[in-house]
Amino acid sequence: MNKVVRILRYDWPIHFILMISNILPDNVLVLRFRGFLLKPFFKKCGKNLRVARGNIFYNSFNIEIGRDVYIAYGNWFCASTEIKIDDEVMFGPKSIIVSGNHGKSNGSFRFGSDSLKPIFIGKGTWIGGNSNILAGATIGKGCLIAAGTVVSKNVPDHVLFAGNPGKVIKDI
Repeated sequence: MNKVVRILRYDWPIHFILMISNILPDNVLVLRFRGFLLKPFFKKCGKNLRVARGNIFYNSFNIEIGRDVYIAYGNWFCASTEIKIDDEVMFGPKSIIVSGNHGKSNGSFRFGSDSLKPIFIGKGTWIGGNSNILAGATIGKGCLIAAGTVVSKNVPDHVLFAGNPGKVIKDI
């Protein structure tokens, strides 16, 4: 997609909507209204998306969102490649979800080639606040990702996953 078209079609409108709607309080009606306004800018989006203030979405055309998803305050989504969020997923505040990493070239990360890997978050998962979901992570169904966890690998279904680096704590 042409970079200028992408900026005009996705980046500017979504950031304008978020900027204007950030003055509204975070109550159920506003969360649903904000989700409704953002819905056309995602690759795919189910019903009842609820989005709190302060979220940032880069390359939203690479993000697929299921139904009944809740995104709390201040999350950052950088979808350099595909991010799929299944139904009934909850995001706590201030998490980072990024589907790309910088490579190194001539001793510098600044102009190295990107390493892009998709992210998948399974149905009914809860991402705790201040978590980092990194490129290539696949999180199973019904998982609890503890606050502050770094997820850089695959997480099996129905587990408590915590730490830096993240590891399975127990089945739930």
